[in-house]
Amino acid sequence: MATILLTGGAGFIGSHLAEMMLHQGHRLIIVDNLSTGKREQVPEGAVFVEMDIADPELERVFEAHRPSIVSHHAAQVDVRKSMDDPAFDTRVNYFGTLNILDCCRRNPVRQLIFASSGGAVYGDDVPHPTPEEATPHPLSIYGINKWCGEQLIQSYAAEYGFVPTLLRYANVYGPRQNPRGEAGVIAIFMDRLARGEIPVIHGNGEKTRDFVFVEDLVRINAHFLIHPEAGPFNAGTGVATSIRALAVMIVKAMGLDMAIPHGPDKPGEQLVSVLDSSRVAARLGGFRFTPLAEGLARTIQSRS
Repeated sequence: MATILLTGGAGFIGSHLAEMMLHQGHRLIIVDNLSTGKREQVPEGAVFVEMDIADPELERVFEAHRPSIVSHHAAQVDVRKSMDDPAFDTRVNYFGTLNILDCCRRNPVRQLIFASSGGAVYGDDVPHPTPEEATPHPLSIYGINKWCGEQLIQSYAAEYGFVPTLLRYANVYGPRQNPRGEAGVIAIFMDRLARGEIPVIHGNGEKTRDFVFVEDLVRINAHFLIHPEAGPFNAGTGVATSIRALAVMIVKAMGLDMAIPHGPDKPGEQLVSVLDSSRVAARLGGFRFTPLAEGLARTIQSRS
């Protein structure tokens, strides 16, 4: 089994991946600055290093543990925050990725798995569902930096010989998502409704998103750890759901009877986001993504 360095392993997606990696028998080193992650989500058996991915001291972690695989999931993930504070988003998502790649250059690895964003890199001027061949036109600073991160990784991979597995995630949801730090609309709606508050739909509610259950991403990542392959690969359900329809589903699933009000629209958000994930589904043998109603029910159950 491999030695894996997982960035963001104390966070929502990362903690699920960490459990899978340990279950597969890998030696796991987790790097997380705990800005949104939680120390208690780091599974037993992993080596934990509290550190920012942009810290120059990161190279010492590489030197000490010699990972053969890097799974890069640490990020600033809030599209709205990226528009309000583009310098911070760029520091984390661009320069943090560059720092990791420099560590990979000086401490050779055989594969780098990168959590990119199919929900932000493509923009609106693409076919729907969007295939990997579509030319990205990101609208937000977050999307721009994720796209630039992909280009950095491919450049380094060509020069230094590792496999660049680029995974373009749709809008991820599921157990452990932090409603106050990880920007997921499902987690935000559920949290506010559970606390007796009323969430707000920004805009007219007709923006559509492709909501993918976190356990589906775990299975996809597990496949590419065993079968390394250069990306990009979309990871989404191929089903577009409007924010208005999502709100109705969540209210119903939580046993409530209420209407969700609307508020002002937010900048930097595309109108439509839905991914064609037929490439990844074919590689996993006709992979079945979790239907949204089922995923919502399992997420609600995990909160009780």
